[in-house]
This record gives sequence, C-alpha cells and structure tokens, in this order.
Amino acid sequence: MTTFERIKNLADNQKISLQKVAIDIGLSENAIYGWKTRKPKGEDLAKVADYFHVSVDYLLGRDETGPTTQTVDLAEIASKPKDFDWDSVLSVGGKPIPEEDKEIIRRLFAHKLPK
Repeated sequence: MTTFERIKNLADNQKISLQKVAIDIGLSENAIYGWKTRKPKGEDLAKVADYFHVSVDYLLGRDETGPTTQTVDLAEIASKPKDFDWDSVLSVGGKPIPEEDKEIIRRLFAHKLPK
C-alpha cells in the first residue's frame, strides 16, 4: 500500500475528504492527491500523521501500528491548572479548542472528580 493509499484509507474511515484534510493542515486543496505521483515533504507527512494520530512511519508503511484511540477523562483534564497544555490531549477537528470552550469544559466537569 502506498503512502497516498494509507492516507486515503484513514480519511475514508473518518468520512473526511482528502481536500478537507489538506485544508485543515494548511496545504493546498489537492496537495495530497499530488502524492499519488510524487513524494511528499517530511513536514507535510508529519502534519498528516498528527491529524490522524498515527506515526509518519505508519504513513510510509514502515510500521503497521495504526491510529491510536485514547480515552480522555474530561473531569481529570478540567481539574488541571489553567496553564495545562490542553492541545496535547484534546482537539476539535484537529484544531485547538478555543479558550472560551476550555473554560466551559472546566466548569462542566471539574466538580465530577471522585473525592
């Protein structure tokens, strides 16, 4: 399977178009389709890997470990100090959560931790 095919499969599994993926990570709309015939830049592959939560080695076919699904406890995240790096564990559509939404999550879930 080629790098392009792996990326296409990841997008198809999430019901996302390759154009949307490209735009979301800051590439031109048809950039990923160009990878059918030419090799992508390493930094662009890294963006795709981060977007789908896989390794670049997975995209290149050197590692069969696919996407990771990790459970996130919102009550635990909400109880973290305000300077906690939320972007390392949560996102919306691959983009950082706005500060006002983080505050809402804090208020909703902070009191839910067991005592």
